[in-house]
Amino acid sequence: MPRVLVNGPASWNTLIDLDSLPVAGGPTLAARGHRDGLGGTSAGKALTLAALGVDVTLRTVLGEDEAATAVRRALARERIEVLAVPAAAGRTERHLNLMTEDGRRQSIYLELPSPEHELGPRAAAALLAGTDVLVADLAEHSRPLLAAARPAGVPLWCDVHDDDGHAEYPRAFARAADVLLVSHARLTDPAAYLRAQVDAGCRLAVCTLGDAGSLALDASGWFEVSVAPAPRLVDTNGAGDAFFAGLLAATLNGRPTAEALAEAAATGALAVASAELGAPGADPVTVARLAAGVSVRRRPR
Repeated sequence: MPRVLVNGPASWNTLIDLDSLPVAGGPTLAARGHRDGLGGTSAGKALTLAALGVDVTLRTVLGEDEAATAVRRALARERIEVLAVPAAAGRTERHLNLMTEDGRRQSIYLELPSPEHELGPRAAAALLAGTDVLVADLAEHSRPLLAAARPAGVPLWCDVHDDDGHAEYPRAFARAADVLLVSHARLTDPAAYLRAQVDAGCRLAVCTLGDAGSLALDASGWFEVSVAPAPRLVDTNGAGDAFFAGLLAATLNGRPTAEALAEAAATGALAVASAELGAPGADPVTVARLAAGVSVRRRPR
């Protein structure tokens, strides 16, 4: 199996279950429950990729605190190697996530660390040596790897989350990606967004559409992908990361794009049926079974 380097956030989060998200000036709310657990988009991808049989090196920023110990413990899984970059202030990333039963979420950053040392061009090139795929998630410490991927001949996969096509922060990630994933949350015209990415050189651009499935575009045309049936909605944390990981794992296994998108939908469905980040309990057999029920319709540009 090719070697995948995932670069980006891993955090230790407090998750609070509410009947509704708070509004300004609203009444006092009572939580239905709360817990602490692993967070971070890169951690969710690494967990799901490992469950699907992919060997992953996760490069992330960790402090020297109890949260770092908890993150390391949660990532202590077969097929995951953690490459921890020391945090400048010794504090690990932390979020407070407010969540409702229907999948809505509000995330509050409690700690947002920066690396103690920047990654120089030579170190970035050395890190990519022997890497077959780079996943660069939205983080400042991913930026040196964006610049190094193409000269190194390493395919670059990026998840730009709720990019609206105009915000400055994700622009370098979107421009550099060979394969791109975006959420429809802030897009007025997902098809136009995907078309712009492919016209700029992206090999495959995918937009998740919530319970409407997903839409994807490559140089030959469109893919309209239905959702996979999830047993029940438990927790949406990491569902996009699981979709991404399912797409990447299937691609590494030589699946055609249509089949890979179906497996991505199936892996995302397993994520929302689990209280854990991403889909760490996924397995290829279950993913294939769920993917058989996903409709993928092809149409020309």
